[in-house]
Amino acid sequence: MTRRQTASIVFVVLCVVLVAAAVTLNIGWILVNGRRVAPLILGVFSFSLIIAGIIVYTVFLVREMGITEQQDSFLSSVTHELKTPIASIRLYLETLQAREVGDAQRKEFYRIMLQDADRLQHTVEQVLKAGAARQRSKLHEVAPVDLAWLVHECVDTARMRHNLPPEAVSIVDVDPQTPLVVDGDVDDLRAAIANLLDNAVKYSGGRPQVTVQAAGPAPDTVWVRVKDAGVGIPRAQLNRIFNRFYRFQTGGFKVKGTGLGLYIVRSIAKRHGGRVFAESSGEGKGATFTLELPRSKSDPGARSPAPGARQAV
Repeated sequence: MTRRQTASIVFVVLCVVLVAAAVTLNIGWILVNGRRVAPLILGVFSFSLIIAGIIVYTVFLVREMGITEQQDSFLSSVTHELKTPIASIRLYLETLQAREVGDAQRKEFYRIMLQDADRLQHTVEQVLKAGAARQRSKLHEVAPVDLAWLVHECVDTARMRHNLPPEAVSIVDVDPQTPLVVDGDVDDLRAAIANLLDNAVKYSGGRPQVTVQAAGPAPDTVWVRVKDAGVGIPRAQLNRIFNRFYRFQTGGFKVKGTGLGLYIVRSIAKRHGGRVFAESSGEGKGATFTLELPRSKSDPGARSPAPGARQAV
């Protein structure tokens, strides 16, 4: 148990004691002034305000302590995500500077340094996108985006970034020749799908088994669904996982990250007039994330739903 958790418990207990004391005094006041209407009403009203104030103050204080703890955890995670690739790149550069290495080993060093640079860039982009998500509530530039094409691009990128074979992240029933068009920002939508894929891979454990599907389940709706067979999510956590800085950690399975990925996905979905939600049967049973967006009126397929699109993955 952390110091902040202990402090939260102390404040909650203190709140209960103060409320109990205020209620006792209130009852005593009623008994003493039972026949005097004006002091009775004034006393009951005053004590009610005191009790309400104590409760509101305690809830606010505990909530702020929780936010502060999440921010501290975020800073620690970001520091780790920044320091680790920098230290790795520095080590390989010092090795190349200090001694002669063969061509094969030099190419391997370059490959690892490029991977570390990509990891560093990804962390910086996540922080920048999270900051932009809080400031931007509307889209400034809107253009038609084909989600079927974008899903294939994001899956290829995820396989390459995580060094995964094609079967680890598979695409189900997504025909790149059948467009699923939405009106939006292609960079935002690419970031949303990429974050869902990264999250699925990270929480899949040793052997990722991720499936991706894009479909038009209704004439005015398009969704991208990412399903993994990983650690799963307790039902009580399904809504909280989209909060900023929040990271679900199951027993014995720790995941590195900033706690911003799903928050960014939710912000992008809202900005596009859509939503994102998670489904899971519990820990150890995998999870399914669905990004649902309004379909573009310019999409030829918007008039009728795609065949078989209502079937869940």
